[in-house]
Amino acid sequence: MIKRGVLKQEEGDWFASLLAVGAMLGAPLGGWLIEKAGRKLSLTFLSIPFAAGFFIIASATASYHCYFGRFLTGIGSGMVTVCVPVYIAEVSTASMRGILGSCVQLFITIGIATTYILGLHFEWRWLANLCIVPCVLGGVLTFLIPETPRWYIMKNRKTDALFALKALRDTHTNVNEECRELEEGSDPTETISIRDILTRKELLRPIMLIVTILVFQQLSGINAVMFFTVSIFETAVGEFAYVATVIVGVVQVFATLVAVFLMDKAGRRKLLNIGGLVTSLTLFSFGLYYKLSASGYFGGFLKTWFPVMCLTIFIMGFSLGWGPVPMLLMSEIIPTRCKGIAGSIAIIFSWTSAFLVTSQFTTLQILLGNSGVFYFFSVCCAVSVWFVSKFIPETKGKSLEDIELYFAGKSAVLV
Repeated sequence: MIKRGVLKQEEGDWFASLLAVGAMLGAPLGGWLIEKAGRKLSLTFLSIPFAAGFFIIASATASYHCYFGRFLTGIGSGMVTVCVPVYIAEVSTASMRGILGSCVQLFITIGIATTYILGLHFEWRWLANLCIVPCVLGGVLTFLIPETPRWYIMKNRKTDALFALKALRDTHTNVNEECRELEEGSDPTETISIRDILTRKELLRPIMLIVTILVFQQLSGINAVMFFTVSIFETAVGEFAYVATVIVGVVQVFATLVAVFLMDKAGRRKLLNIGGLVTSLTLFSFGLYYKLSASGYFGGFLKTWFPVMCLTIFIMGFSLGWGPVPMLLMSEIIPTRCKGIAGSIAIIFSWTSAFLVTSQFTTLQILLGNSGVFYFFSVCCAVSVWFVSKFIPETKGKSLEDIELYFAGKSAVLV
């Protein structure tokens, strides 16, 4: 876009930041929709801002067209991060929720890698036009999926909930028993306000935990590393830097795929801790590299390939834990009766912290230097490991109702 003259160099930063700004608006919109219109219809609706945004970008002739299109795709992104995890968590069984929930991040990485690959062959307008196709197709396909049984129970529609369970479970499952368990854990007459969330410990505690986890996700250094990716590969492989970036995208897909299969075996806490330790160590190594390089201690082969190795290991560590787990945890530990409003609050914090980290990255570089930025994020990752170990319960294999009982102080089944 900059090369084609649609955006100026200084406008590129604003274009990138508007995704997060739009997401801050999309999150509460998605939270309101999943409560009022249902989880399924919300998924249908979110395809509209995506398709419209990419269409405007594809046909843009001025910078404000690009801004508006980017803002609309940001609204869609905010809605996705609220609506999709909630839908998956509510239609999944306890034994499959980890695998299915972590597929959100898996398909995000697949989308990123696919866009990288298509970017090798298509000009940006064609790329934006191609992005419209999955948006429209996804919206159409939502008409083929059922609404979540939990939403029907919340709306006092037991018959519809039974039909939804029959569509979601195999023929040997006792859907009446599952429906009865859902009814026991739900009160259709209860309404939750922001005041209730702030004054009731069983609601406030899980929300505070997930907000902290989502902020730590943004402080994991992922934006800092991605900022340096092209320059690292330009040093290592010159004109093949963009191809190498594509390879990083593919590595991220396979590392996330490993996390998907480990999610219900190793558990959420263990993956977060392993991922946090790996990212902390590699970020510290990055900081050491930039400090020693500036002093002339790194040279030749080591100067070229050491950061490439750190980058690859960092991406694998992030994809194993802090990529897929936070969104899954959000869908699990926030109580069903306030998923809309509470999920919106959590996602607003997530996108706000993403915006601040991205927009203030240059300021951090000036204040701390390249090495200092990586040391800062390394410390954040180390603190996140401590936080997870001390405060986050293991939700592997537990029903959403059991998790709610744990935060209400009526069960000690989580460890």
